[in-house]
Amino acid sequence: MANAVKLGNRWVGKGYPTYIVGEIGINHNGNIEIAKQLILAARESGLDAVKFQKRTPELCVPPEQRDQMRETPWGYITYLEYRHKIEFGYEEYRQIDEYCRKIGIDWFASPWDEPSVDFLEQFNIIAYKIASASLTDRELLEKIKSLGKPVILSTGMSTMDQIHSAVEILGEKNLIVAHSTSAYPCEPAQLNLRMIETLQKEFNCPIGYSGHETGLVTSVVAVALGASLVERHITLDRSMWGTDQSASVEPVGFRRLVKDIRVTEMALGDGEKKVYSDELPILQKLRRNDTIS
Repeated sequence: MANAVKLGNRWVGKGYPTYIVGEIGINHNGNIEIAKQLILAARESGLDAVKFQKRTPELCVPPEQRDQMRETPWGYITYLEYRHKIEFGYEEYRQIDEYCRKIGIDWFASPWDEPSVDFLEQFNIIAYKIASASLTDRELLEKIKSLGKPVILSTGMSTMDQIHSAVEILGEKNLIVAHSTSAYPCEPAQLNLRMIETLQKEFNCPIGYSGHETGLVTSVVAVALGASLVERHITLDRSMWGTDQSASVEPVGFRRLVKDIRVTEMALGDGEKKVYSDELPILQKLRRNDTIS
């Protein structure tokens, strides 16, 4: 049986309720009040945690992209300036940490560089998420591994050899491997949900699913296929400005998704055939010949 992983006060793995994460990412558009609205929406929708992203712009933006101009809510500015505008600093994360504790929901983040790991350590977050883009960053993986905290590894745009190499660095203990396809939004034909079963055979750790599709049914199917963790982007409004908004789920959708996942968990059962008490009146009414024991 795959090792279970404890995220905050919740165990994640086979036999436990699906751990559901709302990926806020940068859908807050650099506005702490929007971030708080997203956190509250996640809590009211029944999610277990919210996730952010933390970058050091000078390290994460390639030199050739820094001076490229783009339209933003702050005007026509360079891409590097935009990355600084969208990035939260200490004061914003202090408020995020305080607000999550106040309303009772966990939070964690994906650091995209080593200084961002040091930054997040100030808040003693419950886990680290390794973004698909960082799966091949050995130094980042080794730094996160050294902290001894739970790790969620997203596997989009990666080969099986690359995934194996990353898992070898991180170790299977305290690890959740999340199947993902890094397309925004992702077409159903590219979701390849049966990879959840493949990853279950490959690794002795819980397997999750990080989805970027539109719609909800495929995320529920991921649970039916064995995903112990489901992550979807959350937004207040899919029409808001931002690169991830169109592949995100609004609060009303998340409430439905949580409900459908919980119903699916009940419906899956234990795989052992039995005659249920609710069947007995029908059995007595309809079965006339009971010569087979």
